[in-house]
Amino acid sequence: MTIGKSPDRENAPSSAELPGAAEHATDAPSIGRVLSVARIDAGLTVDQVSTATRVRVPIVHAIEEDDFARCGGDFYARGHIRAIARAVGVDGEALVARYDAAHGGAPAGKRPTQLIDSGPIKVPGRGRPNWTAAMVAAIFAVVALIGFNLVSGKTGGSTTGSASAPLPSGSGTGSVAPATSPSVQPPAPAPSAAAIAAAPADKVTVKLVAEKDTSWVSALDGSGKSLFQNNIEEGQDQTFTDPKQIKLVIGNAGAVHVYVNGKDLGPAGKNGQVVHVTYTPGDPQAG
Repeated sequence: MTIGKSPDRENAPSSAELPGAAEHATDAPSIGRVLSVARIDAGLTVDQVSTATRVRVPIVHAIEEDDFARCGGDFYARGHIRAIARAVGVDGEALVARYDAAHGGAPAGKRPTQLIDSGPIKVPGRGRPNWTAAMVAAIFAVVALIGFNLVSGKTGGSTTGSASAPLPSGSGTGSVAPATSPSVQPPAPAPSAAAIAAAPADKVTVKLVAEKDTSWVSALDGSGKSLFQNNIEEGQDQTFTDPKQIKLVIGNAGAVHVYVNGKDLGPAGKNGQVVHVTYTPGDPQAG
């Protein structure tokens, strides 16, 4: 089993091409350049990154061009940078720090408190609570309660010397039939390796189950032919078989549970992590 990223495909630009870099790192590639190169190295398209992060395609393009105006503000720009960085496998916090350095610093720590603690809401033109409405509501509640008790008393007192609930009819022997409990549907069985335990020993069989969230998945067979390229929604699964190997790219590894040749390998990785992995008929080597 091999996990890793493809080699670099583009050289880093010169310092003259870096309008988004901080003053103390003018010779480093810009934020958009870092994300673009990392995406290409991960073998992902802009559409695939948009699907994995739920950031719209035009905004992904704009961020890769260091145009953050389309993000809708610094708060959303930081969130988009973190999400895209996580999808392509780079340090999002470091890029956010560079963004803050280039756009006036991080937001003030007390700003959320000021937004939330804005004081009581006042209705224009009314300085006092509407006690009249509260009293009317209380009177209606008391009247409704008295009426309910009167109706319940008449219904319960119409039968003398009998229990409040009628006994079920029996066969004449005086025995009481047991109450029938509502039918309960048994829970659906959890995914397990048994579903692929019968796979041929001379082939590799891989089953992916989306347990916690949606993940984009690409699967290639031993000849490089595409077997699957799409999202696996939560609760769905896909199974792939080939005589040589199955090569996978999983866009949200923490959401996908992996079974290989009848063995439970657990989650493919961490939430938001992009994983490249290849399985052969001999995998897993242990367990």
